[in-house]
Amino acid sequence: MSASVACIAFENNRIFIAKRQNVGDMGGYWEFPGGKIDPGEDAATAIKREMMEEFSVEAVPVKKLASASFIHKENTCTVDAYYVKLAHDGLEIPYKLTEHTEYRWVRPEEILDFQFVDSDLKLYPAVMTAIQENKLK
Repeated sequence: MSASVACIAFENNRIFIAKRQNVGDMGGYWEFPGGKIDPGEDAATAIKREMMEEFSVEAVPVKKLASASFIHKENTCTVDAYYVKLAHDGLEIPYKLTEHTEYRWVRPEEILDFQFVDSDLKLYPAVMTAIQENKLK
């Protein structure tokens, strides 16, 4: 079973999403950034590593929000969503993209307007609940 993390950055009533490069099964889809937890890593270490590798931004995990399971290529996978704080918003100083073609800060309800990866859509209801209950601060 593989385990991965999804980073939920939320500022000024906007949530951070990124569009994957046009390669692989989910190429061209939007997602909550993150990635696989490597052997010997905990979730916090994976979050910090993934955000630095993919965006050149420091991330601090604040709290776990949700978990989801899914099947990918006949393997059971889990993804845990964590509320994270980013060192900056990537607007004045753009993020350096290595795995994505673009990123945006969108209103949470706009996520359903994007072609989003299925695994992250499983996390979406819990993320919305956390936002509505004012748990992201």
